Amino acid sequence: MNIPNNGMKRRPTHPGEMLREDFLPDYDLNATRLAEAVGVSRQSINELLRERRAVSPGMALRLGRLFGNSPEFWMNAQRAIDLWDAAESGKKEIERIKPLQAA
Repeated sequence: MNIPNNGMKRRPTHPGEMLREDFLPDYDLNATRLAEAVGVSRQSINELLRERRAVSPGMALRLGRLFGNSPEFWMNAQRAIDLWDAAESGKKEIERIKPLQAA
């Protein structure tokens, strides 16, 4: 059975890593300036950058507005992580579920 990880053998890139490695350098930002720009605490941004916090819908709206991309970009990145983690942690239990066949 295919566990919903889209066939990826490695964990998808966390949105915090994307911010840390791609967005912050490109826009010459640090955690403090990013926090100020999106109107949240520096602690929230630090936790996100350290991949200890998920991107919430509210944060996705803020980041999408700031960087000129869509909130869906950020939510899709987070969704990929969430599904990967759930598939990995529940792999044995999920594989035991027998798919139903329509009558």
